[in-house]
Amino acid sequence: GNPDIFDVCLSSGDSEVRLNPDSLDTELDLSKDDIKHIKVREKHVDLITRDTAGGDQTSAHTGWLECFSPSVSYRFRCPGPGVFQCTLTRLVFVMAQEAELLYRTVQWDESLLQSAGKTAAGPLFNIRCSEDTVWELHLPHCETKEALCVDGLLSVAHISDDGMSILEPLEITATHVVVKVPHLSGWGVIWDDFKRLLNITVNGQVLLFFRPSETEPAQINVFLLQENIPLSEVSAQQHDDAKYIQTPADCLFSFGQRYSVHCEPESRIIQPKQTQFRSKSGPNYHPTFQVFLSTNSGFVTLIVKDQEGNEIWKSSVCLPGKIPSGVPADERLFTVRSQFIDRVSEPVLKKLLDKLLEKHIINDQEMESVRSQQSKADKARDVIDTVRRKGSIATSLLIAALCEEDPCLFTELNLR
Repeated sequence: GNPDIFDVCLSSGDSEVRLNPDSLDTELDLSKDDIKHIKVREKHVDLITRDTAGGDQTSAHTGWLECFSPSVSYRFRCPGPGVFQCTLTRLVFVMAQEAELLYRTVQWDESLLQSAGKTAAGPLFNIRCSEDTVWELHLPHCETKEALCVDGLLSVAHISDDGMSILEPLEITATHVVVKVPHLSGWGVIWDDFKRLLNITVNGQVLLFFRPSETEPAQINVFLLQENIPLSEVSAQQHDDAKYIQTPADCLFSFGQRYSVHCEPESRIIQPKQTQFRSKSGPNYHPTFQVFLSTNSGFVTLIVKDQEGNEIWKSSVCLPGKIPSGVPADERLFTVRSQFIDRVSEPVLKKLLDKLLEKHIINDQEMESVRSQQSKADKARDVIDTVRRKGSIATSLLIAALCEEDPCLFTELNLR
């Protein structure tokens, strides 16, 4: 891929979009009721961000992502009828024909919801597309299996110039609420206020963003959110120096329950000491907790506890090392090239390859080139040299992946 396009993508966080599935080779009869059961293969799409100072990066592929901090706009072209999913927002579109979709999250009108006895159950998406091109829309929800047994808990708000209408879903799956699309504008999942009280537990996520500092305590911003809040939306609002820490995020939260965060080894300050879990639907997201650390690097374990003191989430994370001023990551990696080739294990190499492919640092052809090498040393040499040629940002991602997959080797190579 084009390294310049890749560099711009990295600046806006973990911004990967997939269209899922790809319908290019699929004949689709939209008159059939079982359209949602079509099984076709996944398609990857390149992304770009737009530089508000005037320099646009462009892509010749079928879709892209544009970031306008602090908000994110999404756009891709659907090549024909089929079922497509954006893995950033988890929205699913059942398309009747070729079209271009543009969508972003916008602010809910709380007065409209309150007058109807409803509460936002996720982001409100403003979706634009040519008329009669979208057949169905699948909106992600955050409900547990038990909550889905509560009849009438979920519905969909359709907001247009004429006001708000409430639509009953065609179907509610384990992950999405499915609705027929009369025309596009504002769409979002909503809760019935009374029935929400019958089951207050939702599938949630814990998101971590690390901010290093040379003069002040480093800090981790901790977000406790519903599962259907897109990571891309939260990432776009972080400071430029904040790094998303990838870690298992799944958790169960209960509205009104109080939660606290704890750190090992002990941190300097955690604020607040405890807070209630509340529904957040955007478009603005603020940290639930701030953890001020005693160190800028190393391993820490973060724990989320409920008000009874039970651990409901725990993860050990390797803090991203701050690159020394004036020393690019590719140069730092070059100084330990021979040691990396000698010491990295084949299982770790395989995991690094998977991460590099997922982040679009390498393509399928480059991955196969590494795999075709006979010896472990040749594979390691191919990996490190291929990534180094792609520049400092790509190399930084390889260093972060090595920290996660083999912290001992990461420490031995002194790559902090």
